[in-house]
Amino acid sequence: MQQRLMKWLKLEPGEGVAVAWAFAYFFLLLASYYILRPLRDEMGIAGGIAKLPWLFTGTFIAMLAAVPLFGYITARLPRQRFLPLVYGFFILNLLLFYAAFQVEGWREVMARTFFIWASVFNLFVVSVFWSFMVDLFSSAQGKRLFGLIAAGGTAGAITGPTLTALLVVPVGPINLLLLSALLLAGAVLCIRQLSQWSEQKATAPTQEHHEPLGGSIFAGLTLIVRSPYLLGVALFMLLFTTLATFLYFEQAHIVAQSFNSSAERTRFFALLDLAVNTLTVLTQVLITSRLLTRLGVARTLALVPLLSAFGFALLALTPVLAALAGFQILRRAGEYAITRPAREMLYTVVDRETKYKAKNALDTVVYRGGDALAGWLFAGLKSLGLGLATIAWIAVPIALAWAVVALWLGRQQAKLSRNNN
Repeated sequence: MQQRLMKWLKLEPGEGVAVAWAFAYFFLLLASYYILRPLRDEMGIAGGIAKLPWLFTGTFIAMLAAVPLFGYITARLPRQRFLPLVYGFFILNLLLFYAAFQVEGWREVMARTFFIWASVFNLFVVSVFWSFMVDLFSSAQGKRLFGLIAAGGTAGAITGPTLTALLVVPVGPINLLLLSALLLAGAVLCIRQLSQWSEQKATAPTQEHHEPLGGSIFAGLTLIVRSPYLLGVALFMLLFTTLATFLYFEQAHIVAQSFNSSAERTRFFALLDLAVNTLTVLTQVLITSRLLTRLGVARTLALVPLLSAFGFALLALTPVLAALAGFQILRRAGEYAITRPAREMLYTVVDRETKYKAKNALDTVVYRGGDALAGWLFAGLKSLGLGLATIAWIAVPIALAWAVVALWLGRQQAKLSRNNN
């Protein structure tokens, strides 16, 4: 029975323990975040849709400050020290937010600060997680295992909003910050176990993982500028985040028009997250590894961009809540279950400094920079009198361009993988 299970999950001898800890790590990480996400989205609408571009810009500025700090830490501390330090920093932040929300006069300012912080927290901790994964596993292992590991995160993403929906009324939203911090602390334990597994599986003694990465604190950005491959990844990220932001703003407008109360909107966001993550985990367990092994990275990466082109066309024809919800569920499930594991495969063919520093810059600064630019672009288009349907039509050719970039990147990854072998 164990052999059948390993065959079904595409596990090879010696990988089961590491995959189990990685699964648990991602589960705890996303359960922690998804407890907070419905609160963040409601705070964004409650603060005024017109102010969302400013919040996205604030998030981008926060990222610009965070990336050099991360570069400083990784240049001076080895992996087994800087990874727990990053998560410990965010646990402390949650405790400070919990204390600050107790002060009555601070709530409005703290709500906007929390929106920005949660947007930074999400990208940063997930980026660090995947940097660790592409450092632990090879490209061949990634094709088999990343879908299964990602399913751990989706299970956590189902658990998080479920806990929020069940506990937000009897416990209160602010007290959920403590539960989120506790789950994040559990992720630190998983990091330690995975670090031990990595050392044990080494065929020869090495000091690689016990030494700092070195280099400049701005190395992540300079590595991107010097590499056509990484510039391609940056363009992929910009196109992706532009479309995601357009859809987020369309969602904010349609949801604001559809529901009158804060409680109804928070419930809608929680149910949307639940539907997305249920579909995602089924796809990750049953489909993702088969897509990557049979279609390859290039064609797998292009699937969601093509889906997005169709989805925005549908939203342009029928800009209503049902169309929005259906498109969001399919797009986000496709992003988490298909695009994200395939995107992480792009980093299995680069060196360790690129895996941590350049990848972190791409996942945070480039991502949130695209958010900020797309937010102001959407606001500008609205100020010109364009409706939601017209803006959705503008998104269609952007999605097709995204698909072209995805195909090019996947082919470059395959070429680099062959050269490395």
